[in-house]
Amino acid sequence: MAPATPGGFKQATADFTYAGYSFPKGWKFHWSIISTHKNLENFLDPETFNPSRFDGNGPIPYTFVPFGGGPRVCPAQEFARLQILTFMHHLVRRYKWERLLPSDEKLIFKPLALPAKGLPIRLQRHE
Repeated sequence: MAPATPGGFKQATADFTYAGYSFPKGWKFHWSIISTHKNLENFLDPETFNPSRFDGNGPIPYTFVPFGGGPRVCPAQEFARLQILTFMHHLVRRYKWERLLPSDEKLIFKPLALPAKGLPIRLQRHE
């Protein structure tokens, strides 16, 4: 559940108080999307590949935000989704996949998530 970007900055649009701390209008905050995705209050076992976590109503709003959220969500979100779906459709239908490393590979962040030893695969075209 690694986002395309590790986070983003937001700016307070009005003075406000949170948890006893006061913040003036214009104050800048960094939202760590990676921390949001890995928060155990948002996702049980966030390190495990589990597409079924998005079944039904999906996650609580603003807990899974790989493209940001709200009025400034990435405008390319839908285009990226369609591109990935089309690409994956053709790749799955036309090729047999074989992963060449064990599936317990650790992720490193530089700043994006990458498998520590890469992700070598062998593709064999279906007949």
